[in-house]
Amino acid sequence: MNEFSFQNVEKAYEVLKEVVNKTPLQYDQYLSEKYEAQIYLKREDLQKVRSFKLRGAYCAIEQLSEEQQKSGIVCASAGNHAQGVAFTCFNKQIPATIFMPSTTPKQKIQQVEFFGRNFIEIVLTGDTFDESAAAAQEFAKNNGKSFIDPFNNEYVIAGQGTIAVEIFDELAKQNIQADYLLGAVGGGGLISGLATYTKHISPATKVLGIEPKGAASMQAAIKAGGPVNLEEIEKFVDGAAVAEVGEKTYQVTKKYVDDVISVDEGQVCGTILELYAKLAIVAEPAGALSVSALESIKEEIKGKTVVCVISGGNNDISRMNEIEERYLIFEGLKHYFVVNFPQRPGALKTFVNEILGPNDDITRFEYVKKGSRGKGPVLVGILLNEKESFSTLVAKLKEFDANYIDLQQNETLYTLLI
Repeated sequence: MNEFSFQNVEKAYEVLKEVVNKTPLQYDQYLSEKYEAQIYLKREDLQKVRSFKLRGAYCAIEQLSEEQQKSGIVCASAGNHAQGVAFTCFNKQIPATIFMPSTTPKQKIQQVEFFGRNFIEIVLTGDTFDESAAAAQEFAKNNGKSFIDPFNNEYVIAGQGTIAVEIFDELAKQNIQADYLLGAVGGGGLISGLATYTKHISPATKVLGIEPKGAASMQAAIKAGGPVNLEEIEKFVDGAAVAEVGEKTYQVTKKYVDDVISVDEGQVCGTILELYAKLAIVAEPAGALSVSALESIKEEIKGKTVVCVISGGNNDISRMNEIEERYLIFEGLKHYFVVNFPQRPGALKTFVNEILGPNDDITRFEYVKKGSRGKGPVLVGILLNEKESFSTLVAKLKEFDANYIDLQQNETLYTLLI
């Protein structure tokens, strides 16, 4: 890789300034009061394709020769990069084949179809981004087409970095100095571009990359001294669920990013709900990563000026029940058990009166009576009013049924039953 610098980002800015939306940089009073800091949100969820990925995709495709463009584009994406490529190819009338994991939310697939119209073909393959990307690269090679990597491409990195140009231009107008800049990490394209320009224009600003705990591939790369492939990843934060970061993004991150931290997927769920309820922002899981990280650094940022990039808003509304469920479990409020109940009238009433607190609730109860047995297993979901009462609940459960099963401690049974 040639030496990547802020000049690459500035060139990309000239290419993109008439193409992309200059998204708002908004001071947020709620988050500022909550964390006793000055919190600004860079609203890339308001970009033309509802994520920052348009910037990198357009920049990378624009630099291809006319012959390369006519031959067709290939990309792999969990959704947002695909939308950026689709938007670009429709506007430039370039044919594209877009590979997406079979697990991609339907909403993102529909958006790719909407932006690309008749200029794109979607191929669903593989359970993860990395499997889909391998198929896409093979297809591009065999068919003489240009593969547009979603992050391990210097033009993509430069395009994503134009977000920082807009941030610091706006801050300069208000005579504000940013102490922290937080951005999501999947493959590393966004944080690499942000950090490269930030360290040029504002060296004192601390740049933090935020990745999901279940797919902390950049942290693994830093620890190993280079990109490594994670054997298993949690796919919930689909926009950042990457098993292996790029060599280029790793090198740039190592040079310019101050720290990379991970956030539990449950915390991300809570942030999604909070952004929606308090700020009317619909953020996708990856888009909420930067704000989610504020909780883990709240003591460090008191009195500081912090910019969080809301990187995307392509959230499938049908996932909201799952998001709420994961958050309640993360907070220690919702629990599932298999409990042996006596097969007699009034057993449930006894359970409610003797086991649950006055403000606790049963959210699920599945039981099939079998007349030939004195007891039978029941699947019960309990929502606690406060997580501190969990130890009391467990103690009472042991008295009711010494052989009860806590499903949160048994991943196989939890997956089967819940």
